[in-house]
Amino acid sequence: MKATFFKISFFLLGVFIFFSCSNYQKLLKSDDYNAKYEKAVEYYQNKDFFRAASLFQQIQNVYRGSDKAEKVDFYYAYCTYYQGDILMAAYYFDRFTKTYPLSKHTEECEFMSAYCLFDYSPSASLDQTYTNKAINHFQLFLTRHPNSEKKDSVNHLIQILVNKLQTKEYNDSKLYYKLGNYNSAVVALNNLLRDYPDSKNREEILFLILKSHFLYAENSVERKKLDRYQSTIESYYTLIDQFPKTKYIKEAKHIYKESSNFVKQS
Repeated sequence: MKATFFKISFFLLGVFIFFSCSNYQKLLKSDDYNAKYEKAVEYYQNKDFFRAASLFQQIQNVYRGSDKAEKVDFYYAYCTYYQGDILMAAYYFDRFTKTYPLSKHTEECEFMSAYCLFDYSPSASLDQTYTNKAINHFQLFLTRHPNSEKKDSVNHLIQILVNKLQTKEYNDSKLYYKLGNYNSAVVALNNLLRDYPDSKNREEILFLILKSHFLYAENSVERKKLDRYQSTIESYYTLIDQFPKTKYIKEAKHIYKESSNFVKQS
């Protein structure tokens, strides 16, 4: 009995899918644009974004300049987003805001355009072009909509992106140190502190600047060592001034002693 029931169910499901696909294919070839619009909206509401997008795409130019054009473009942008084509979705949301600046959906589409770029932003180890683009888009959103209900969410998303940029710059700066390029490490680490003065890694960064100065001095030609050991001593005082009980105190004092001895003997 159960086997018969399942066979009948699968048969009916197959019949439904066949006629559903058949009707969809006929609609794609049809010139009944109103029917395409109605069915596209139905597909969209049922989360069948692939079929909805195909139909909306066919009627975009047909309804251009009409009352339905705005809805078609709005739905099509979301269809693109829900199908995972994030960059194209960002483009379509942005185009919507430019085409319909007075639409009730404009603020939402401005946010979505920025959010797509946020979504596309890669991990901190990769190129951060789209991270910067997302930050710029979110900041523009806040400028245009300072009282938006999304304000707190946008600020939170911006902070996530800024943290990613900071992590990228932090890792790149440490890489100079690890590779023994100490002068470049000093420059990069100082730039990092300039860009992110409230960095949670500030203590470590200051210590790495100190150690980079010291190792750079140690590996310098004799005539340049004095100036570079003096820079090391200055870096030591900067670290101790900001972090008197730094966890790096033992090694920092050793570096200071070695540098001071050289300066005194010069």
